[in-house]
Amino acid sequence: MSQLDWIVLVITLLAIVLYGLSKSRTSRNLEGYFLNDRSLPWGLVLLSIMGTQASAVTFISAPGQAYTEGMGFVQYYFGIPLATIVICIFFVPIFHKLKVYTAYEYLEGRFDSKTRTLTAFLFLLQRGLSTGISVFAPSLILSSLLDWNIYWTNLFMGGLLIIYTITGGAKAVAYTQQLQLAIIFIGMFLAAYLVVRMLPQDVGFTDALAVSGRLGKLNVISSGVSDGKIDWSGRYNLLSGLIGGFFLILSYYGTDQSQVGRYMTAKTEKDSKMGLIMNAFVKIPMQFLILLVGALVFTFYQFNKAPVFFNQKQVDKILQSPLRDSFNIANNRYTELGAEKEKAVVSFTDALASEDTMRINDATVHLQALDKQSDSVRAKVKTWIASKEVGGDSNDTNYIFLRFVMDYLPAGLVGLLIAIIFLASWGSIAAAVNSLASCTMIDFHKRFSKKEQTCEQEYKLSKWYTLGWGVFCIIVAMFTYNIGNSLIEAVNILGSLFYGVILGVFLVAFFFKNIRSGNAVFWGALLAEMLVLIVFTLTKLDNPVIKMGFLWLNPIGALGVIFFTFLLNKLKV
Repeated sequence: MSQLDWIVLVITLLAIVLYGLSKSRTSRNLEGYFLNDRSLPWGLVLLSIMGTQASAVTFISAPGQAYTEGMGFVQYYFGIPLATIVICIFFVPIFHKLKVYTAYEYLEGRFDSKTRTLTAFLFLLQRGLSTGISVFAPSLILSSLLDWNIYWTNLFMGGLLIIYTITGGAKAVAYTQQLQLAIIFIGMFLAAYLVVRMLPQDVGFTDALAVSGRLGKLNVISSGVSDGKIDWSGRYNLLSGLIGGFFLILSYYGTDQSQVGRYMTAKTEKDSKMGLIMNAFVKIPMQFLILLVGALVFTFYQFNKAPVFFNQKQVDKILQSPLRDSFNIANNRYTELGAEKEKAVVSFTDALASEDTMRINDATVHLQALDKQSDSVRAKVKTWIASKEVGGDSNDTNYIFLRFVMDYLPAGLVGLLIAIIFLASWGSIAAAVNSLASCTMIDFHKRFSKKEQTCEQEYKLSKWYTLGWGVFCIIVAMFTYNIGNSLIEAVNILGSLFYGVILGVFLVAFFFKNIRSGNAVFWGALLAEMLVLIVFTLTKLDNPVIKMGFLWLNPIGALGVIFFTFLLNKLKV
């Protein structure tokens, strides 16, 4: 990065930290540290909800996801509006009426202590692992920029985040997230604008969309039905998004303490509901636009030379391996195909301008054929990188947008976009670690500790729990390097392993009043979790026994809890 980029980066980050610290004064007790004395208006609640979900993973990985697989990932969010309505009608009133610190407190009164403990434990496990992946995301940036060792970078980034979170508490998190999101939206808009501006002079925004669309990157809607049959293996389609996504989002916003803790900071029940409803209106368009940036970057690389693999460190590895000659041949072929694609895409845009249907169709077929050949070469290179001879990470999705930013964007804007990724990371991780500490303090320490403590002592102990979870997340980040998925997909797969079961417990609690047996719910949840893990394992075999997208794990988990609970309740367990 240039000197100007470093200046922009440092000033932006310092401004956020100082602003957060200036807003961090609150009551020195649990309600002040975790819930900001329940005093926020709905606008800040909205920004806090959005900032918690929009982590660095979103801004690093989502554009790369669109570049490699198209924009179908946006369907994952289609369940948000319906899930939000259900949460506002059934979840929020109960949480506000009981004035809970965490969502899991309600379960002890409804069932028993072990059901509350199990559900809280599943949340801690899932959220702790997911947050570790989120810590890794900004570390990935610094490691690439400065050529630092990724493990030392995790320690450095994680340490900064721990200090930021311990110092601020819920109030600092909420107030800094509003400024963070403003900077994030400005930066992403500028990035999208400049991608189009850097295209050839006679190629406009609609032409760019036409190119990415003809090459399969604007596949926003996929029905999930093929030849009259449901495609259960499709990861992102309308059915999995509306049904599987509904269950996942319902669990995330309704039972995940990292989100429940955000809207429980509201002044009133109405403010909580307004924050959630407005988030439902904003989230899908926001995610659509972030993915669209990736589709536009894809179009940009049709007119410009693209790397055969976007993670230069892995390229360096293969160049030091016995496969370097094979790689060089493949790289040369990829460059040749790139030159042919540049000519073909110009022919395509000329055909569009002429409005000659036959020319457009011919140019499309030629461009698609070249793109298929390029993908074949990239796939071969990925196979070599993952081979024993190289032992590298064959997934470069997380590096695509970062590489474009570093190679092509002007000085100053590079620093701003890097700052954006840091800001998104700080906002979401601070909220997540805050929720982990609150769950540990409220659902475990206060329940199992027999020692009486003052409000001040509980406040200080909460900061120690925040430190402990920060260290745990750093440890998880150390093992994230070769995760094998795009970061945004990895986080959502991990969530799907637990969210359905957690949601199932709450669904039984809210909607099946005749079931009072804590034993039935407890064992039903354990059996449902085992079922989810077994199904997921069977989908990941080399020859999968079950072909199914991961979003379906959420309804399986939720409905599994209901089924097993009813069965065990009948058996008087």
